[in-house]
Amino acid sequence: VQLQASGGGLVQAGGSLRLTCVASGRTSSNNAMGWFRQAPGKEREFVGRINWSGGTAYADSVKGRFTISRDNAKSTVYLHMNILKPEDTAVYYCASGARPYAGRESSDYRYWGQGTQVTVSS
Repeated sequence: VQLQASGGGLVQAGGSLRLTCVASGRTSSNNAMGWFRQAPGKEREFVGRINWSGGTAYADSVKGRFTISRDNAKSTVYLHMNILKPEDTAVYYCASGARPYAGRESSDYRYWGQGTQVTVSS
């Protein structure tokens, strides 16, 4: 499975971005998908995930501002980011689990994309 993330860029605080993650190879719409991020000098952290059933979970820091959706026909997952803050600046990674459900740990995910940079200016 290969994951290609895109959509990052530079945006002002309060703005919005939509990240896209396209899966290719031996993909399965039955697998959970997640988004993580890593800021300079910090550890990678969970942002949110969507299970095969459409159930979602988010980190407290993004809850109410970020939304994950998926289009199984296109093997694509989206991260809609609104009301962006400077502290959201990071490289964002999409990840695919090997099962229908996944949690908030990196170890729950088997495949990882290359990351896309999001920079939020104040």
